[in-house]
Amino acid sequence: MSVSVIAVIPARGGSKGLPGKNIAPLGGRPLIAWTIDAARRAETVQRVIVSTDDEAIARAAVEAGAEVPFLRPAEFAGDLATSEVVLRHALDWTREHERRAYDVLVYLQPTDPFRQPGIIDRVVRTLLADDGLDTAFAAKREHKNYWVQLEDGLARLGRHSHLPRQQKPPVYREDTGIALASRASVIHSGRRIGDRVAIVPHESRGEFIDIHTADDLRLANFLIEKGWAIPNEHDGDTPVRP
Repeated sequence: MSVSVIAVIPARGGSKGLPGKNIAPLGGRPLIAWTIDAARRAETVQRVIVSTDDEAIARAAVEAGAEVPFLRPAEFAGDLATSEVVLRHALDWTREHERRAYDVLVYLQPTDPFRQPGIIDRVVRTLLADDGLDTAFAAKREHKNYWVQLEDGLARLGRHSHLPRQQKPPVYREDTGIALASRASVIHSGRRIGDRVAIVPHESRGEFIDIHTADDLRLANFLIEKGWAIPNEHDGDTPVRP
């Protein structure tokens, strides 16, 4: 039985940190075009839509090859609108207005422009390979020690150790904006990540670029000019399951 997979790229027009962020010029094309291109080149994705409230973003998205079947209602486009609400609205809209339902939703943020199609495919295939999984998402494996600020002071996050890096148990930085795949039932329940998850480690030199400020954009354009930002993607490591 074939599985239907839709990629949804949320891109509202009201960015305050970097006005016009989602269509800001990056390497000679709008920022959002980079994510659309990766989604369209992913072998596991059948449809790519952009959820936006902004007509300029909608035009740029269509020109880059995505679909914009609706303009997002204002109540889902404010500063407090969550990604979960936006993703559920997209699935609800396609089901109500097009009579089309999807098995898997892929979530991609346009502010992570340097992902490669391979990480999208690895996330989707990891999810589909195990009927017991709700969600699979990209994560960066780290070997640092972390702390968290609590109301009563600082606390270590997880187990600390002072072993050599090669022997230290890793922690994983959730990078759902780079690539996340969840079953439609999870999204319809109002969540982005289900209870049963798999982590897909990723390695790519441009992975640390997440564009939210003018400085982020300048750095990304500089890396493109130097030919550094878009290398061949590392295959990563074996997915981490419970």
